[in-house]
Amino acid sequence: MIEKPSHVRIPGAPPADVDTMPLLVPPIDAHRLPNGPYTVAAALLHHLVPAAMERSDDLVAAHDIEIRAAAPDLRDRVPARRVGLGDGLTDDERILVPAPRRTLRIANGLAEFVRAAAPPGSAVVVCNAAEADPTDTELLAVLMRRVPARTLAITVCADGPAHPADERDAAELWPVVDRCMREGFLHAVAELGERGMGRTAEGSTRWWRFAQRVATALGGLGRTEEARALWERVRRASQDPAVHAASAYGTAMLDARHPDPARRDLGRARAWLNQAIAISSVLPDPAERAFKLGFDRNGLALVEVRLGRRDRALQLVESALALAGELGERHPVHRMVLLANRAQLLAEAGRVREALADYAAAIRMDPAFPDYYLDRGNLWFRLGRHAEALADYEAAMAAGPPLPEAYYNRAELRLATGDDAGALADLGRVIELDPSYLNAYINRAGLLAGAERDEEARADVTAGLLLAPGNPHLLAVLGQLETSARRFAAAEEAFGLALKAAPELAAAWANRGVLRFATGDPEGAVADLSRALELEPQADGYANRAVALRALGRTTEAERDEKRANANR
Repeated sequence: MIEKPSHVRIPGAPPADVDTMPLLVPPIDAHRLPNGPYTVAAALLHHLVPAAMERSDDLVAAHDIEIRAAAPDLRDRVPARRVGLGDGLTDDERILVPAPRRTLRIANGLAEFVRAAAPPGSAVVVCNAAEADPTDTELLAVLMRRVPARTLAITVCADGPAHPADERDAAELWPVVDRCMREGFLHAVAELGERGMGRTAEGSTRWWRFAQRVATALGGLGRTEEARALWERVRRASQDPAVHAASAYGTAMLDARHPDPARRDLGRARAWLNQAIAISSVLPDPAERAFKLGFDRNGLALVEVRLGRRDRALQLVESALALAGELGERHPVHRMVLLANRAQLLAEAGRVREALADYAAAIRMDPAFPDYYLDRGNLWFRLGRHAEALADYEAAMAAGPPLPEAYYNRAELRLATGDDAGALADLGRVIELDPSYLNAYINRAGLLAGAERDEEARADVTAGLLLAPGNPHLLAVLGQLETSARRFAAAEEAFGLALKAAPELAAAWANRGVLRFATGDPEGAVADLSRALELEPQADGYANRAVALRALGRTTEAERDEKRANANR
């Protein structure tokens, strides 16, 4: 029997027979010294991109963002097809920091490129994986999950040759840190930026530039206390008012944006933002004052939103936009962010026409930025304008590397319009791109259970519960599956756990009502179905309650429910 190729992880060094493998490239040293993020990706791309361009420019063009981000040495050969507003702006105008999940998007795009470009039957050996930058660690996991071994068999070895210490001085490290910040390679920013801080005078301009990026990266990575300590260190090292304003803002955002809502301290965030605003309002340069004051007011608007004071938040954003009007053509990204923030607040206030106008203006400023297509698409969806929502979701998909949220939102739209098959396909795409996307498992499990594809639904429930043990939505689907399998005790237990965790979950009440009828308890069924209908009136709920009512001889009530069921279909 011919042994099928497979991906392999080895805890030690590369195997002795490495030279006998059909290697696509010589063994790749993944150590993050000296090349930093995407060392593995760059080695693959330098081999695959030229050959792919000889066959067709289309494949390379479709992945221009990912290739240019991972292999900057190829930028001269790979033209930028999708150019963002931030490209080419000055340092102080690039205010958007890519989210940590951007590297997952890049990794997925690169995996799709490699899958299409690699000659079938090839192999790759990677060593020093234990010392790889997190971008390469993530990429290797995505490649091994998404690229079949029969196309490219990947062997990942933890160990490899040793490397000397990084001797680059601050001047050499700065452009690397700056590029990593622009691309969203936050782990590298934190590591290399701290190294740069140690190689320049504390409190100097260059030290501050390193420190600002390191603290921002640490906050983005959820390393909140390290970021807070660094902002405090900055304050102790500097007497520059602008530095103190920026440090106050950065510290405030650690509280306002803490990943755990229970650990957000909005009062403390407000205090820091008030300090930032007080300093920014007296900066001597009019343009710097207008920009920083508007930036700080926008941050305070976030705190007001999270305190439920949306009217006050809207006033702050509008005042920031008025200040932005004093900047002329400078700081376009700042204006774009403010327009989108105002659009969101206007939409929540029911001022839909104005919100759509602001979203349109923000999108015109940067058609390559996907987030605002998603936000506007969600607004169109809430308005029942499904064609417009679909167009925006698909524009978000086209704007950059694979975006799981866009497929998830399109799945919800397709589900609302009765396209269950399309919704299932999109949810499958979400899970392919991001196996940790819990809501995709929840929705797909429910759809599959409804289609009586119980085995597949159970697989999604199992995968979802591994991510979120005790999730009530998944437990409700599990109860439905156990009912279908006539394992009634297990179904009762699942529904009980679901309702204990989420007493307002209508689906759990409704499906437990079905279970109780099936086990000879029509009165219990009526009680549960009635509670479900109080929470979420649905045709199936009325129809099921009508059956239970008839079983109890309550014919008049049953007929009333049957009419309601027909009216709600």
